[in-house]
Amino acid sequence: MSTPERDGERLRVLIVDDHPLFRDGLRGLLESARLEVAGEAATGEEAVAQARGLQPDVVLMDLNLPGLHGLEATRQIVRDSPNANVLVVTMYEDDESVFAALRAGARGYLLKGASQGETLRAIRAVANGEAIFGPSVAARVMSYFAAPSLREPRLFPELTEREREILQLIAHGTTNEAIAERLVVSLKTVRNHVSNICAKLQVADRAQAVIRAREAGLS
Repeated sequence: MSTPERDGERLRVLIVDDHPLFRDGLRGLLESARLEVAGEAATGEEAVAQARGLQPDVVLMDLNLPGLHGLEATRQIVRDSPNANVLVVTMYEDDESVFAALRAGARGYLLKGASQGETLRAIRAVANGEAIFGPSVAARVMSYFAAPSLREPRLFPELTEREREILQLIAHGTTNEAIAERLVVSLKTVRNHVSNICAKLQVADRAQAVIRAREAGLS
């Protein structure tokens, strides 16, 4: 598989992070390595739009973004811009975040404390179609597969435990009133949770949330 660098062109990279100082640092690193910064985005929505318009080779994706969560942004970019390889660059190294990113279609996973050399190697690797992990993340992946007794990473890591519980209940067809009675909370509290679930999953209403839950196998 050829890459732009091998074809005499510079790799084009989209930086996605809501912290300007971190974006500036990445921009400086990329430019020093003669990689092209195709664009920058501070929210998930901006990332999806810019990936679609700019068609970069690599997207450096933070997970904790305002608005559209980084996992959903990754999912949409992979769907809409299949030539854009997503490399997650985040502070989260827990199993749930790592495996959720891979399920969303990310090609690699790197922690923000990675060295400059490690970061550049990861960018070039995912641009070449490889799967790449930072050392500590790779160790966690290896441990996970070496220990089959561990639980599967949880679905929808952007949701709280209570929100996931409520999503599971509505996926089973439980009404808001029944949920309130079962959890011993007010109906207003349940409605607020459902609203938060829809916002985090980027769906329009309860029915679409149920579809997302069932497609993901939440039961």
